[in-house]
Formats: sequence, structure tokens, C-alpha cells
Amino acid sequence: MIDPFGRSVSYLRVSVTDRCDLRCHYCMSEDMTFLPKKDLLSLEELDRVCSTFVRLGVKKLRLTGGEPLVRKGIMTLIEGLGRHLETGALEELTLTTNGTQLDRFAEPLFAAGVRRVNVSLDTLVPDKFRAITRWGRIEQVFQGLEAAKRAGLAVKINMVALKGTNDAEIPAMVQWCGEQGFDLTFIEVMPMGDLGEQDRADQYMPLTEVRARLAQHYRLQELDDQTGGPARYVRLAETGQRVGFITPLTHNFCESCNRVRLTCTGTLYMCLGQDDATDLRAPVRASQSDQPLEEAIHAAIARKPKGHDFMIGRGLAPAVQRHMSVTGG
Repeated sequence: MIDPFGRSVSYLRVSVTDRCDLRCHYCMSEDMTFLPKKDLLSLEELDRVCSTFVRLGVKKLRLTGGEPLVRKGIMTLIEGLGRHLETGALEELTLTTNGTQLDRFAEPLFAAGVRRVNVSLDTLVPDKFRAITRWGRIEQVFQGLEAAKRAGLAVKINMVALKGTNDAEIPAMVQWCGEQGFDLTFIEVMPMGDLGEQDRADQYMPLTEVRARLAQHYRLQELDDQTGGPARYVRLAETGQRVGFITPLTHNFCESCNRVRLTCTGTLYMCLGQDDATDLRAPVRASQSDQPLEEAIHAAIARKPKGHDFMIGRGLAPAVQRHMSVTGG
């Protein structure tokens, strides 16, 4: 699948649910209204759509949410998709999680073919974790991370940089990830979805500041790692750690974009920061043949835009109204 700008689309991110067991204040409002079950693709429908993408050339699948591991029966889907790893049609099956459910799912995930996970963790301080997530227990995440290591899963920590909240913890997070053997990626706040009274301009910290703070402690060696993803990487000379930066605002990362995103309702977004989308639920439910689904996918890829236009500022409306939990984080 080749988009209008010559980029090969080989990566599908799938939100399997918009629900989450946390309410991180940069991601969701406290009183979220979640989608009715009838609007969601069933696990069988999700398998069918994902398998069609694999047949069309997708090599990497990432399951997201919301929190993917709160979807009832999710291991049925993951185990089913693992068959594409066995045939070699799929190179990697991964997921992004908040870590709260990893204690019981780490071993089944590894058995199903998952070899690494991204874990969203913005602080190491229990009280601050509870404040960011509104009610989470960081001990539950630490237990999940230990379970992941025991199971053999590689772990990458995703830390959203939040001005005035966790910015002072950046060196501590780097040191802790080094001690644990985890990769680490910093992410800028993304202007997606209404947070109610909260203004993201109060949360936004450009990663140029994060890099500057790291440079006070480490020598940053630029890496030329080409993953097709949004992160740009450095190596810390003193520790050998690899640290990534995802900068949707200070540096548009779209030139090498190789991905599209499927929501739990079957809506395909060709760009995270654009509203143009294609309904894949309708062709899935209208025909047992995959031909209409394939035609809809090809038509969508032909409309993939060059990039997004994220902006952030006091009083500015979100770039898109949908929350990240719906699109797939």
C-alpha cells in the first residue's frame, strides 16, 4: 500500500477499546462518556480487519486503547493474530498499555507472540501518579513491569512531558529506566479532545527543553535509527541508553510516516492529526467477502495526507475533537 507521497504503509495501530481504568488528565476528562458496545467492532471483526491489512502488506500491528487489556476477551484476539507471526506474514505484534493489567497478562502475551510492550508512565512518585491518573496506584504498574521482565517482554517507557508536573523528574526517570533495562521515549502533549476546564497550554513542555535538561547531565549522541515512526533517538554516552523524542508540535515528524490508525468503531484515520477518515465497519458488516473492505482500504490510503497541523496555545480549541483514547494512543 503506497500513499500519494510515495510512503509505504506497513504499520497499523488499532484501538481495541476507548475505555481505560485510569483518567490521565492530559488524555481524558474525568467524566468521560464511552461508546456503546453496539458501535464497537467485535473481536472477530477486529481480527478480520487486521488480517486484511496484513494481507495487503502491513508488517507491524500495535494494539492500543484506551487501555487494551481491559477489553473483555482481548487475549482471544491477540492469540488469533499471532497466527500471522507464525506464517511470517506479520513481523511484529505489540501493544501500548498503562501497565496496570500486565501482572496477569504478561505471560499470556509472550506466549501469543508479543515480544515487547510500550508502557505509559509519567512519574515514579506514587502521590503524583495518583494525581496525574486521578486514581491510579503506581504499585500496580511496578508489579506489571516486573511481570513483563519475568515473562521476557522488552519494555519501553513512554513519558509525556508535563510542565510543572513531572519536568523535575526527567533525570530520575532516565536513571531508573537505565537501571531497569528499559528504553525511554519522551512525548509532547498532543492537542486532541476537550479536557473541560483544563487547558493544555498549561501542560505543554516542548521537548527542546527536555533535551536541554538532559544535556546538563549527559552527552547526547545523535542516532540515525530509522523506524518509520515519529521518534528521534539519541544515545547517552555515559550510560549507553537509547532515549527517544516524539515532537508533534516542535518538529513535525510526518515525512516518513508509514502508519494508519483504526479505531474500535472501525473508523480508519490516515493521519493522527486530521479529521478525514474512512468507515470500515460498514463494508465488514455488509458483506462476507473481503473485497469491499479491501477497496475501502485502498481508497483511504490514496487520501493519506502529507502531515498534520498541530498547534497549541491558551484558548485554542483542540486540533481534533476526538480523544486520543478513541484514535489509539
